[in-house]
Amino acid sequence: MSKSSKTRVGLMGFGQTGRQLYALASRSDDIEIVAIADIGDPKILHYLLGSEVSDSERYELDGNFLRNPNFSSRFMAIDTPAEVPWDVFNVDMVIDATGKYREAAAMEDHLHNGAGRVLLRTLPVDHIDRIVIPGVNCAQISAADRMISAASGTTTALCLLLKILSAQYEIECASMTTVHAYTSDQALQDYAGSDFRRSRSAAKNIIPNTHEAGAWLGHILPEFDGKVLTSALNVPIHEGCLADVNLVFADNSITVEQVNDAMRASVDAHAGVVGVVEDPVVSSDVIGSSLSLLFDTKGTIKAGDSIVKTLSWYENMGHAARLLDVVRLYAGLNSAEEAA
Repeated sequence: MSKSSKTRVGLMGFGQTGRQLYALASRSDDIEIVAIADIGDPKILHYLLGSEVSDSERYELDGNFLRNPNFSSRFMAIDTPAEVPWDVFNVDMVIDATGKYREAAAMEDHLHNGAGRVLLRTLPVDHIDRIVIPGVNCAQISAADRMISAASGTTTALCLLLKILSAQYEIECASMTTVHAYTSDQALQDYAGSDFRRSRSAAKNIIPNTHEAGAWLGHILPEFDGKVLTSALNVPIHEGCLADVNLVFADNSITVEQVNDAMRASVDAHAGVVGVVEDPVVSSDVIGSSLSLLFDTKGTIKAGDSIVKTLSWYENMGHAARLLDVVRLYAGLNSAEEAA
């Protein structure tokens, strides 16, 4: 961490997640985003930020600088990690919010250019130092970690649910389908893409899709390695997601109310990360929520002797908040090292 009292963050990508990260950081007293790499026109990037927040007057564009009452950020029209001069800005950590540069080699480019650490907003595609989910495995982080992932919003919601419930009841296996808002890498009209289904219009179709959470779960919760199947349905809404998780418990006597009570009891220990809702909510009700998991007690159903179906809501703002939490976790390690 730099000598400043704030953690200096470089941001790669100013899409939805990047803008949410910026807005959240602008209201913090411990993080400043000092540079933003994005090939978009700064005027358009500023316009998009203003269109998504309720207080757009807080954010001013001054040439290539985006300013708010707490800090200023330098826009750089740069497209790849290998080009960004992070050393000029003395950054403690880079958040790669593009979703494109998930390989270890790209993360190493950030490090070679002066980043102290690099944090992915997505799951990686190959070996890195650690996948960190606040509330799940943050006690395992190390000062030696340089290439880090904060997983994904879906992975975080699933891992929180599994960790909380498995602390009380043995779970033999599970399956999850995320009913997910369409994403920026999907076409709004039919367009030949990476596979047949993803070539269909995101605005007109429910599109079955794969999800990587199951493949990485063993790195986060080793006790669930190979025990959880994951998939996705991308649906024609722009925000708000739902994790539909079927849990197979070892004890057939576990009831719906026991599962709901376990989730209710977890809220205090996971303040700001996990919540429980008793009302009949829908996806638009969770837009803007900074929670990573909003457990829906009305969605809990027992099927047969040992299967319990659960529903949990989340949206991208919660994942942006957890990314900043990971930045804070590593800043705390740095401060402890300096104090020693």
